[in-house]
Parts: sequence; structure tokens; C-alpha cells
Amino acid sequence: MLTHLSISHFAIVDQLDLDIPRGMSVITGETGAGKSIMLDALSLTLGSRADSDCVRTGCERADIRATFDINSLPEALQWLKARDLEADNECILRRVITKDGRSRGYINGTPSPLSDLRQLGQFLIDIHAQHEHQSLLRPSTHLKLLDEYAGNQKLSTQVREGWQKWRQLQDRIVSLQTQSKDQDARIQLLQYQNEELDRLSISEGEVEALEQEQKQLSNAEASLYTYQQVVNLCSESDNGNILHSLTLCQQLLAELGSDIPQLQDTQDMLATAQIQVEEATGELNRFVDNFEADPARLAEITERLSTVYTLARKHHVAPEELHQFHAELQQELESMQCSDEIIEELETELDSIQKQYQTLATKLSDKRRKSANRLNKAVSKHIHELGMPAGQFIVDINPLSGEPQALGMEEVRFLVSTNPGTPPRPMDKVASGGELSRISLAIQVITAKTSGISTLVFDEVDVGIGGGTAEIVGRLLRELGDQGQVLCVTHQPQVASQGHTHLHVSKKLRKDSTRTHINTLQGEDRTKEVARMLGGVEMTEQTLAHAREMISLSSPAQEAVH
Repeated sequence: MLTHLSISHFAIVDQLDLDIPRGMSVITGETGAGKSIMLDALSLTLGSRADSDCVRTGCERADIRATFDINSLPEALQWLKARDLEADNECILRRVITKDGRSRGYINGTPSPLSDLRQLGQFLIDIHAQHEHQSLLRPSTHLKLLDEYAGNQKLSTQVREGWQKWRQLQDRIVSLQTQSKDQDARIQLLQYQNEELDRLSISEGEVEALEQEQKQLSNAEASLYTYQQVVNLCSESDNGNILHSLTLCQQLLAELGSDIPQLQDTQDMLATAQIQVEEATGELNRFVDNFEADPARLAEITERLSTVYTLARKHHVAPEELHQFHAELQQELESMQCSDEIIEELETELDSIQKQYQTLATKLSDKRRKSANRLNKAVSKHIHELGMPAGQFIVDINPLSGEPQALGMEEVRFLVSTNPGTPPRPMDKVASGGELSRISLAIQVITAKTSGISTLVFDEVDVGIGGGTAEIVGRLLRELGDQGQVLCVTHQPQVASQGHTHLHVSKKLRKDSTRTHINTLQGEDRTKEVARMLGGVEMTEQTLAHAREMISLSSPAQEAVH
């Protein structure tokens, strides 16, 4: 609900701070006083277009703030929460327009694009006039109002959630199918590479072992000659081997005698060295006796390593990494080959979800058709009362074919015929703005109890009517006000007298400026304003009495609200 409106330097308004109560607030005043300025300013906070002409002459900028109590507006609360803009149960929309035409919007103090103001505004207020905020011109609103009128909110939510599941699963299947087509060539390549590596069957650590063995076999002859040289030097030379020299050294020291203690350690070390050389020579002789060059084995290793090196270069990996590469390639191939099975499973699940959706959507369609007939009769009745005796309202429901839709299996449009013999047409094709406003009023009266919007604005919905019809318009607006909040700009005393609150707009002329003021009228001041609207050159006692009578007839309902 709109609780406060602050306007600074807008059009001919210098400064205006207005608390707006619950119920029906009527806005009246002389022609040209600026009755629609307040609504124009409100529209700017809801994201409508603006230009520099709206800035008061001599001022740098216009600043407008609209404060809403959104405690009972769950959609608005959810919208704000999703964008981290919530501020308890209050929402402040602000619009600043500079004299050079630049414009900025704010939501709860945070700079926001005008598209966000417009989107949020749809949950806060509905303005019935000939401009962009008239939600009843949007087919999406028609379906929403029908579902609210029928009490279909829970079922329509289930249908939308079912569609979302279907859509997500469908997108996943299409993605997998697309990938599958694109991967056919990749799978063939992987299969060829995998077979090639399977034939090689390289094991982890095998490359290092083969390279070591190849090195040994490649140097076999040179190694054997060296081993034999070492054996000869140690033991097989007649006078020049190591063992002979160690024996001779021990004999020479022994001849000197054992009475020199310092030489005993030397003799012991020579004896130990002789033993170690004898053992080393024995080991070396056994190795040489069993040593084989094995050219065939060398050729086998060389060929296998050549294959390994070739495949490693082909796949741009190090030879010792070829085993790991083979394992990764197998894993990728297995994953890609499983996609067909996954697609089959998902298609089975998709079929189940689509059947569930179909069941819910069919139930929703039945409820919509039944409620549409009741809504047709109720709105048409009010249209007749509002000065269009030949008017006809029709909820047109057209089935949709093909795949599931988010809002169900039908398209809903509100059609209207205002003259005899004229076929029903969409509401935005209705010629008269006054007729459109009254038709919108009739619809809102019927759906107000279930509508999620608590603030309704009607800008001169009584254009072109008078007498009894104007009185009916006033009663319907008051009926709406009893259930929420209504702002109504009117020229009709029959409508003005029905308001719970009466706001009067006046224009004061000064030597160098014009200013608009808005005052709340009560008591005799209100009576005089209604009397003025009743007409006449002079305000007579009879006119005042008539005005008092009109206001008094609405007093019981007014007291119930306040």
C-alpha cells in the first residue's frame, strides 16, 4: 500500500509531502489545477519515461519519492529479497530528473535501472489510465487475474514448476545429443588410439627398466673385456697382480720381526686387504663366467623402445608418461560411449515428467474454463451498470498445441464488445479511453478480493458519464477502497462524495510563478467542494444541502474503514 508521496520541484509543484491512508482517496480541483500531477509523479517512480520539461522552472532537478508498506505483498518482498534490496516491510522508490534531461532511479536507496522500477512496480500498484502501466492491456495479466479469481494459484505454480523440470531435462538431453553427434569422430579416433596402445600394453615403470637393460646389453663386449682386465690385475698376472704384491708386502714386514708394536696394525690391515681382494676376485670371476651378450634380446628391447618413443611423440607425452596417458584415454572413451545410455535414461524420465505435467495442466485448464464463464457474467453485469448496456466481456481461452508451456496449455485474452453488432476485440483495441477505464474498473471490482495488488489508481474513469452511472462508479470505487487502497482523480460529485479521504488540488498564481497545492478537505470545506462540482453559477443553500446529502450517504461505510 502507498503510504507517503514526496514531490520536490516537479512541474508546478514546489514541495509536496502527502500521507496517503487506506481506503478510497478522491482527488478533485478546478480544470487545469494539476490534479494529474500527483499521478504523473507517481508514475515516474514506477519507471515511466521522463524529460527535462518536468523539472520546475528555475530548479536544478525534480526529486520524487514513493513509500510503500509491502507487508501484505509477498511477490514484492520476494523480488526485493532476491536482489538484496529488502528493508523490513517497507519499499521506497525514488526518481531524480535533472534539468538537462538525465534521470536516475533508486530502490530502497540503491541505484537501480528503470527496468527494475517498472518490474517491481507491477507488484505494488496498478494505474488505470491510457498509459503504459495499465496492466489489463497485457495478456499475461489476464491469465494471472483469471487464476486468482478461480483460486488456481497453487495449481498454476505446480504447472510452472513441472514445466521448469521438463525444460531443464529437455535442454540436457538436447545438449547430450548434440555432443554425441559432434563426438562420433572423436570416439572413432579414441578407439583407434586405444587399440594401438592396447597392442603395445606398456606397463608402469617399464620404459625405465627397458632403457637400463638396453644400456647394459649395448656395452656387453666392452664391459666383458674390462671385467677380465680387473681379474688379471687382481690375481692372474705372475708377478704384477695385486694379491702377489700384498703377499710379498706381508712377508717383508714379517722378516723384520714382530718386536715393533707400531707395525702390527699395518700387518693386520694388509692381511684384511688380501682377504677382501680374494673375495672380490671370486665374485667377479663368477659374474664373468655367467655373462652373456644376448644380441637377440638387445634387438627385441630396441624395437619395443622404438615403438614406445614413436607413440609418445605422436601423443605429445614423455615416454614414461605413456602408461598414464593410455589409462586416461580409456576413461574418456568409456565416458563418451555411456552417453547413449544416459540419454535413454533421461528420455524415460522426461516422458514421466511430461505425463505429470499433462495431468496438472489438464486440471488447470478445466478450472480456468469453468471460472471464465462466471467471470464473463460478473464483469458484463458491471459493464451494463456503468453506462454500457450493450457491453459484453469475454474471457477468450485458446488451446496451445505442441510442447509444454510455463503457464499451461492455453492462451487467455480478455475481449470486449461495447456496441451492438460489434464483435469482441482485445481490450487494447477498445476505442474509448473512458470505456476502457470503466471496463477495467468492473474487472478490478470482481477480482479485487484475490488480486495481489493492494493499490489501484483510476485517472478520470468517469469521463463521459454522469447521473446514476457516475454514482455507480463511485460505489464500485468505494467498494474497492473498502478492501484496499484506491486513488481516483474525478470530475464527478457522485464519485467524489464516496471517498474515504478527499484531496483538493488548487493552483495559486503569483507574479513570477505558479504553484500547486494539495489539501485534505473535511467537514464544510468538503461540502463546498462537492457543491462546486455539482455546478451552477452561484453556490446556493440548496446546492450545499444536496452536497451534504450525497456525502452523508457514504458516511457509514467511511466510518467502517476508519
